[in-house]
Formats: sequence, structure tokens, C-alpha cells
Amino acid sequence: MIIIIVLLVLQISVGSHIYFLIQYVLKKEQKHLKWFVNTAISNILIAGILTVIALFRPDLIRNLNLLLLFWVMTGVLMMAMLFVKLRIIRNIVRRSRDPSNYHLNYFGKKVLHENVVQQGELVTFFVTIPFFLMAGAYFLARLTNLLLYGRL
Repeated sequence: MIIIIVLLVLQISVGSHIYFLIQYVLKKEQKHLKWFVNTAISNILIAGILTVIALFRPDLIRNLNLLLLFWVMTGVLMMAMLFVKLRIIRNIVRRSRDPSNYHLNYFGKKVLHENVVQQGELVTFFVTIPFFLMAGAYFLARLTNLLLYGRL
């Protein structure tokens, strides 16, 4: 069980590491660089902990339930992709409500400007769709199997 928790923490740390790298490249803010370096250090420490556990307690690795591990990790991946999608949608809705991002046409209808949807957000939204669908399908199929038959 401890291996699953450590691997889950490593997955979350690697995901946040990639997130802060992308944020630093896009925004060039010092706080994102600081968090990028911090997550790099935490990734190395967590991987070191896993290595030490594997060297001194190989029976924990041998007895690892891989179905449970994959199920938990795909659930985390699915939730991360859902969080990314919801955040992008929230940003677009906020910008669409800002009066500086739209004008009214001759008939009184709101016409949004092109800066409401940024190109990077659009690409990110569509690139994450396959990962969300694959991880979500596996997670929900295993969850259904667990609820119906009591086993993963």
C-alpha cells in the first residue's frame, strides 16, 4: 500500500512539474520557475525513496497489485484532465463576459472578439481530449467492475 501512495505522489508531482514548466514558458514569471525547480527536487527525492524501498524491501514490489495501481493512476490522470478542461472553460467564460471583449452588432446581438479564446487554450483543450477519454474509460470500466462484482 505504501508503494501505491508513493507512486501516486510521484505522479502528481510529475504532473505539477509539467504544469509549472508550461506556465513558465508561457508567462515567464519567476514564481513558476521556482515551483518548477521545487517539483524537480521533489521528483528526485520521491524517486530516491522508491529506489531505496525497492532495494531493501523487494517483497513490497513483488506483491504490488498492478490493477489497483493502474486504476488509481488513471483516475488521477482523468481528474487532472478534467481540471484542465474546466479551468479553460472558466477562463473563456470570464473573458466573454468582459465588456472590452465584445461589441453589439446592428441587431443588438453580442459579437465576441477573437481574443476571448486564446490559441494555446484551444490547442490544450483538444489535445487533452484523447487522454481524458482513455483514462476515463479505463477508470470507469474498472470502477463498474468493482461495484458490480466486488473485484478490480
